[in-house]
Amino acid sequence: MKQSTLLFLMLLGTFILGAQNIKVSGVVVDAEFGSPLPGVNLLIKGTSLGASSDFDGNFTINDVPLNSVLVVSYIGYRTVEITIINDEPLNIVMQEDAQSLDEVVVVGYGTQKKRDVTGAVSIVNSQTIDDLKPVKVEQALQGTVAGVNVTTQSGAPGAGLDIRIRGVGTNGQSGPTVIIDGYVGDINVINPNDIESITVLKDAQAAIYGTIGANGIVLITTKSGKLGQKTKVAFNSWVGYQEASRKIPLLNATEYGVLLNETYANGGQAIPFPNINTLGVGTNWQNAVLENNVPLINHDFSVSGGSEKITYAFSGSHVYQQGIVAPKKTDFRRNTARLALGAQLSDKIKVSTNVIYTYLDRDSVNDFGLGSVLFNGLNAPPTLSPFQPNGDFSLVPNTPGLGIEIINPLAQIFNTYNDFDLRKLNGTVQVDYDMFNNFTLTSRVGFNTTNQEGKQFFPIINYGGKVFDTQRSSVNQNKQNFNDYSLDIFGTYTNTFAENHNVTLTGGTTVFKEWGTGLFATGFDVPNNSWDFADISLAVGTSGEGVRDVGSFAFDERRLSFFGRLQYDFKGKYLFSAMIRRDSSTKFGPGNQVGIFPSVTGGWVISDEAFFGDGGTVNFMKFRASYGLLGNDQIPANGFIGLLNGEGEYVLDGNVVNGIATGQLPNPNLKWEEAEKFNVGMDLSMLKNRIEITTDYFINNRRDLLIPNIPVSGILGVAAPGAASPTVNAGSVRNTGFEFAINYKEYIGEDFNFGINYNITTLTNKVTEVNNGTGFIEGGAFGVGQPAPSRMEVGLPLGYFYGYKTDGIFQNAAEVAAHPSQTALGAAAQPGDLRFVDINGDGVIDENDRTNLGNPIPDITMGLNFNFNYKNIDFVMYTFASIGNDMVRNYERALTDVNRQSYWLDRWRGEGTSNSVPRLTTAATSNFVFSDFFVEDASYVRIQNVQVGYSLPQTAIEKMGFTKVRIYVGANNLYTFTKYRGFDPGASSGAPIGGGIDFGFYPIPRTYLMGVNLNF
Repeated sequence: MKQSTLLFLMLLGTFILGAQNIKVSGVVVDAEFGSPLPGVNLLIKGTSLGASSDFDGNFTINDVPLNSVLVVSYIGYRTVEITIINDEPLNIVMQEDAQSLDEVVVVGYGTQKKRDVTGAVSIVNSQTIDDLKPVKVEQALQGTVAGVNVTTQSGAPGAGLDIRIRGVGTNGQSGPTVIIDGYVGDINVINPNDIESITVLKDAQAAIYGTIGANGIVLITTKSGKLGQKTKVAFNSWVGYQEASRKIPLLNATEYGVLLNETYANGGQAIPFPNINTLGVGTNWQNAVLENNVPLINHDFSVSGGSEKITYAFSGSHVYQQGIVAPKKTDFRRNTARLALGAQLSDKIKVSTNVIYTYLDRDSVNDFGLGSVLFNGLNAPPTLSPFQPNGDFSLVPNTPGLGIEIINPLAQIFNTYNDFDLRKLNGTVQVDYDMFNNFTLTSRVGFNTTNQEGKQFFPIINYGGKVFDTQRSSVNQNKQNFNDYSLDIFGTYTNTFAENHNVTLTGGTTVFKEWGTGLFATGFDVPNNSWDFADISLAVGTSGEGVRDVGSFAFDERRLSFFGRLQYDFKGKYLFSAMIRRDSSTKFGPGNQVGIFPSVTGGWVISDEAFFGDGGTVNFMKFRASYGLLGNDQIPANGFIGLLNGEGEYVLDGNVVNGIATGQLPNPNLKWEEAEKFNVGMDLSMLKNRIEITTDYFINNRRDLLIPNIPVSGILGVAAPGAASPTVNAGSVRNTGFEFAINYKEYIGEDFNFGINYNITTLTNKVTEVNNGTGFIEGGAFGVGQPAPSRMEVGLPLGYFYGYKTDGIFQNAAEVAAHPSQTALGAAAQPGDLRFVDINGDGVIDENDRTNLGNPIPDITMGLNFNFNYKNIDFVMYTFASIGNDMVRNYERALTDVNRQSYWLDRWRGEGTSNSVPRLTTAATSNFVFSDFFVEDASYVRIQNVQVGYSLPQTAIEKMGFTKVRIYVGANNLYTFTKYRGFDPGASSGAPIGGGIDFGFYPIPRTYLMGVNLNF
């Protein structure tokens, strides 16, 4: 009986102890430095109980059963498992992974550990994106990734940016393909704070994407919840105030009057301002156009978490930005909502989905080119007041000296009316099925659907006899719908043979379809000449032909692909990967629809060799190489067939009537552009992974470029309206370069740590073939009526500048007489004129003396980024440099009475007064033909971002339920160091030929911001 009672009590005690739940708390620190580790994932094994460590490494998990196993994991550190035997606080010490390379990298249709990657791959994490606070995702790649250059098309709200990976390899579409969570997406519509990581594939590693991989691949992985993670809520808000980051020095009214009097006197005409002293400072049109303290607002929130089998993440964001030019007429709104769900339906089936909705609203003014607001602000005379005494806008005189296109920029802004709205839904649905041991079958559907509307209203307006005068009001409206979907079905087999042979096989198919429609219409005679009535249903007037002005389009393109990849390694030391993809596209004719794109990569982890030693100084070293072929089908559709989209005139019953005719001549032999990519590189970690170094040398050959307008006989009708010469595969471009990136991080005690990242890329671009009959392709524009200033030509960089080279200024008549005649350029030379070089030595300066004047492609790009944390204070600074890029100054109108930049104060006024800036005169000169006088070195160094933050102590916020409260201030585009005279030395229109011609690029704004991060 006593034994039975004792046994019962023991069992009861064991049951009570086993059923007892406790609170587990503690701190997670780094083993080497003892510093706290924030964001560490802690999960009770086999349950949904878990937590993440806070900023100080602290954590708490309630209701934990005794003898449970706590799993502690953190990227870059070894996973730790601890059995819970009591409620004493835990001091968890995490060892950094000896290789520091267990981080998982997305490589397309799968992942790899960073140490196993054999291609040229770069990663931008969410912390970098948070530091930079970009309005658009592309801005986070500038200066943070070697080999990637991002240029602005305009500083206007919502304006596009261009990404170039390892140079420009084609005269067509040269931007990379963006893959968002496995599907082809649009980088312009995603909220940067929704991104977990950005992976850039720069070499033959992108061959798994075949025909869309030639320009590189940008893989975006969005944030999601984690299994066993308790609900996390994050709210971020910041407000910024914008101003122009640069202004161009212009003449004031008195300086303008002095120069204009001199101009007229030199031309033998009466001076326009006999009493200079009355002019004063006058109107600074640039200041009138560019405003300060312009708002920029961002709010976003996210909710994420997970149970044992379900993960979830929901987020929303709102961005509102006004422009520094005409804030009331130029603004940008972006609202996004995203939902990501994952479910482990069984031991074998996992389902996930990620859906993003985006709404964009953008209003704009003419902000680029001849006749833009900024163009008028730079050229309008400072002696003119913006308003007349009665309050009406002043009119810029219609005189030969001011032309017919320069108007009052404030009146131009007032009379600009437009609106653009876009609604986009995109996402994926994915099913992973563990069909049998080591084999997973994945099926994924990705989709995009976009509806956009645009409207422009042109009121009746008189600018004083200018080209922009409008005699009849009109409204243009359009509605467009774009759709695409992709279906990916692929299997992944992973196994290890004979202990040391690791194999991963991936194979599958992709079906991609895109289609869309558009409708355009113009109506005249808008009621009340008012934006309020600007609608096509109310504007019933027609154009001069008496018919409604309408147009439309429709398209349907498809691509079918099959792909396979083998990844093999022996002991994790000898690495090999082979990929092949077969694409067929409807963009090419029946004989050229199929392209096959193979690639191979290899690596050797030399630090794993026995002869390498214990790795005391060098912890990891890997050599790698890659070679492969990729394609590009990003070309206009239907170039292989003839279309009736031209215009024709026919005689019917004795009357001439308008009709349609054949458009561009077809070329049934059109085929893929092909990119041949070679890369060798090395990855190195030193001093216990404090220093990480990556180096790469690359050669990219692009063949079979699509060259338009091949000369053919005029008898084929190519000169008719809407017609054109055919496009053929007849060009090649070669890009070579070197990349070097180094990252250094250091912990000094528990309270202070810092990191420095530096990267540099060199680039040499050369055209190797232009087989179009002339040997070159022209592009771009300069001035009015001048030859194209940019070319693609064999042996020279793509888009180089082609014009006259100067050799100072004629100082006297003797120098003019001794020099070859320049009359062929438009006027006989006089003292004070630019002296052009006789390149071909034939004794005459004419069009045959044009030569290479520079090119817009930088020789070197660099990024230098710095961060430190001291206790609760954090600081970051990002900088970027572009060296060797040239730019054409084309925002100065070649008319006598326009305002000028202040460098004209150093003009030639007599012998010896100047050898760089020519004389001013109303007489004819050749000083304004395109020459190196207008080509400038646009090298620059830009402080992109500076930010200082302070996180409130945990003891001060935990009672309020917060896990993190951080306040910060910062500045974006703080300062640009450059000798270039224009607004933005880093801007480009994006065109491969003519992209570096500056018509007055809208300056990128400098933004001062303040914000708060709240986590709970």
